[in-house]
Amino acid sequence: MIIGAKRAAAEAGASTAPLVVQVVRQYPPGRGGLEDVVSSLSRHLLKRGFRVRVVTLDRLFSDPETSLPAREVVDGVEVVRIPYHGSSRYPLAFSVFRHLGDADLIHVHGVDFFFDALAIGRFLHGAPMIATTHGGFFHTRKFAAIKKIWFQTLTRFSASAYRSVVCCSASDLETFRTIAPKRSVLIENGVDTSKFTGMASRQPVKRMLTIGRFSVNKRLEQLLRTMAVLVKNDPQWRLDIAGSPSDLSAEDVRGLIATQGLADHVSLHLQPDNQLLGRLMEKASLFVSASDYEGFGLVAVEAMSAGLLPVLHENEAYRALAAQHPAIELADFSNPPAAAQAVEAAFAKLSASGNDLRRGLIGEVGRYSWEGVADRYIALYRRALPTARSCRREATA
Repeated sequence: MIIGAKRAAAEAGASTAPLVVQVVRQYPPGRGGLEDVVSSLSRHLLKRGFRVRVVTLDRLFSDPETSLPAREVVDGVEVVRIPYHGSSRYPLAFSVFRHLGDADLIHVHGVDFFFDALAIGRFLHGAPMIATTHGGFFHTRKFAAIKKIWFQTLTRFSASAYRSVVCCSASDLETFRTIAPKRSVLIENGVDTSKFTGMASRQPVKRMLTIGRFSVNKRLEQLLRTMAVLVKNDPQWRLDIAGSPSDLSAEDVRGLIATQGLADHVSLHLQPDNQLLGRLMEKASLFVSASDYEGFGLVAVEAMSAGLLPVLHENEAYRALAAQHPAIELADFSNPPAAAQAVEAAFAKLSASGNDLRRGLIGEVGRYSWEGVADRYIALYRRALPTARSCRREATA
C-alpha cells in the first residue's frame, strides 16, 4: 500500500509539472547539430522535473521514402511525428496544432514553417512560446534577395509572437536584433562534451576529419581541392568525410573525390553513429570545415573535446569561436593553396606543442556544458510560463 501511495503521489506530481512541447523539423534517429541540441535539451528538462513532448516530422530528409513511427518514447521523451508536404527547406505540416492543446509552453527550434505557422496561429493554442534560431535560413547565398525580404517581413512579424528569440551564436544575435531587439537573447548551444573526451590520436598524424550533412554550405568541393594541394605536397595526408546525404548525394561526394584524384587519400563514411565517429577521431589530429555558414559550430566544439585541433573557414560563427579559443586555426578555403598552408601550420603547431595543446583544447570546452545551458533555458521558461504555472514547484526527479 505504501509503495502504491508513493507511485500515485509521483504520478500526480508528474501530471502537474509544466509540459514543454518542443517543435522541430528533424529529430533522432536523424543525426545533426539541430537534432543533438533538441534531444539533449529534452533529456535535461526531464531531469529537472519538466514533462517534455517533441513534435517533429515523420520522415528524415536524408531518407524521405521511409516513414517513422507516429508515436514513440526516445530516451524517456515523448515523440510525436507528423506528415509533411513540400520542400525540406520549408516543410508544410499543419497537423502540428493537434498536439499543442495541453502545452504549458511551446519551444520552436529553427526559423521555418513551424516558426511562422505557430506565430500566425498562436490564438489556436494560446500557449506562451519561445524560439531558438539555429542559424536562421541564411545557410547559403542562394535566393539571398528573397531571403532578406522574407526576413524583414514575415520573419519580423512572426518573431513578435515569441516571448524570447534565443540566438545560439553572436552572429545570430546580431542578425535577429534588427527585427526583435527586445526579445533576442544569446544562449550558445550546449554540447555533450563527454562522449568524445580525449579520443584524438595521442601522436600527431597527418589525418583530418570533417563531419556534417553533405549540404551546399559545407563546400566539400573546396575542402577536397585543399586536400589535393596537401597530397601533392605530402602523400601522407588523409581525410575522413563523415556525414549524411543532403543537397549532395553520396555518389555526388564520391564524384568530387574522384575528380580530384583522391580515392586513395579520402574515405567517405555514411550515417555515422557516435561509435564510428569515436574511431575516426582516434585516428586523426585535425578537424576541418570549409563551411561558409554555421549557426554556432557545435561539431567543431565536439572535435575540440576529443583533442582535435580545428582548422575552420573564416565565416562569422567560426570567427566568433576562434576569438574565444585562440588555438583554432582560421583559413580561407575558397583559396585552396592558402588553406593548405593553414592546415600545414596547424599540424606544425600541434607537433611542436606535444600534448599540451590537446589538453588545452579539451579543457576549454567545459563552458559549453549542458548543465549551464539548461539552467539558462529554464530561466526563460519560468519568465514565459503563466503565473500559476511558474509558481508551481518542479516535480522531484
